[in-house]
Amino acid sequence: MNKVSITLIVNGVLHRVETEPNKTLLYLLRDDLGIHGVKDACGQEGECGACTVLLDGRPVNSCLVLAGQANGHQVVTVEGLARDGKLHPIQRAFVEAGAVQCGFCTPGAVLSASYLLQRTLHPTDEQIREALSGNLCRCTGYTKMVAAVRRAAEEMSHGG
Repeated sequence: MNKVSITLIVNGVLHRVETEPNKTLLYLLRDDLGIHGVKDACGQEGECGACTVLLDGRPVNSCLVLAGQANGHQVVTVEGLARDGKLHPIQRAFVEAGAVQCGFCTPGAVLSASYLLQRTLHPTDEQIREALSGNLCRCTGYTKMVAAVRRAAEEMSHGG
C-alpha cells in the first residue's frame, strides 16, 4: 500500500510522518508518534470518547478522523495540556477531586472539559454534563468529574 506524507503539530511539536492512507489519527498518534494518552476503548466506533483530542482547538474522536485529515493542523492530547512540568488546572482538579478511577476515560474527559473551560469561565453543572456527554465512564458516575470541572473553573477564574 502506498504511504501518505503528513505534517502536523502535536502538543507544540512539528511532526512529518509517512503512514498508510487508511490509518486513523488515533493510531497515528499511538503507533507512529508514541503518544499513549489517546485510548481506543470502543473499537474505533466513535462511541466512548476515550480517544478525544483537540484538533485545531476543538474536541474530536480521533478514531473517526483519518490521519491525512490532520495534515497541516494542530493536535493537542492530554500530554500537551501540562506546561513547564506543571499540570493544567483541569488535570490537577481531576486528581484532587478523585475523578480518576481506572483512568481509561480520563484523557478524553479532561480534554473535553478543557475545551469547555476555554469557552465558558463559569459553567453550570448542566453545561459541564453536556461537555462530558461524549465521554463514557464506567467507574466514577460523573459526580466527581463535574466537581473537578467546577474546581478547575474556580481556580482558572482566579488566575490559576
